Amino acid sequence: MSLAEIKALRDQRTPERLEGVYTQLMDRNNAKIDEAVRAQKLLFALRRAIRSIADIHEEAITIQFRPAEAIILGDLNDYSQGRDAYSALVSFYHNVGEKYPDLDLNYPVWALFSEERIKRGDWKWPDRYYFYNPEGRDKRPGAFYAIGYTRGGYGQSDALYKRILDYIDKHRFEICGDAYEEYPLNELCIANDAHYLMRIMITVREKKQK
Repeated sequence: MSLAEIKALRDQRTPERLEGVYTQLMDRNNAKIDEAVRAQKLLFALRRAIRSIADIHEEAITIQFRPAEAIILGDLNDYSQGRDAYSALVSFYHNVGEKYPDLDLNYPVWALFSEERIKRGDWKWPDRYYFYNPEGRDKRPGAFYAIGYTRGGYGQSDALYKRILDYIDKHRFEICGDAYEEYPLNELCIANDAHYLMRIMITVREKKQK
C-alpha cells in the first residue's frame, strides 16, 4: 500500500473498509503470482532450449526416438497475394495471441515443414510455426527422428537438409512425417548470427524389406 492509502485507512478505518482493502490487496497479489508463473514458464522454455544441445556432436547425423511434447501449433501459413515467411510469422503471433490471451509471446518460434514439402526438396518457407509450451493443445509426436545440426543464420539450412536426406537414404530409413527446424542457440545467447545453432529433426521409420 502507498503511504497515502495507509494514512487514509488509519484516519477512517472500519471493519467494512478494511475488508475491502484486504480483498483489493489479495487481488493485487494474485495478479503478481500469475505474472510470476507466466515468467517462470517462459524462463523454463528458454533454459530448455540451451540444455537440449548438451553432449551433442554437431557434425553427426543420428536417428533418435524423441517422446511427444506439447506445442502451440499455428495455422497453415498463407503465402498467397505476395505474402512471405515474415508475413506468416506476424499472422502466427496474432492468431496465437487471440487463442491464448494470457500467454507470454516471447517463446522461441520454430518452423514445421510437411512431409510432402521435404520430399520435394522445398524448405524455403515453412508450412507452420510453433512454440514448445506445456499448455499447448497440439503435440510434436513421439517418434524416431533423423537429427542434424549446423551453424549459421536463419534460413541457411540447405546443406543440412541435403546431408540428413542422404543419411536417411543410405541407412535404409524413409520419411514418414513432418520436419521440425529449431534454433536452440539463437540471438538470445549468441552475438554473431553466423554461429547460431540450428537443429533439424525429420520424422522417419525403417524401410520395409522387399
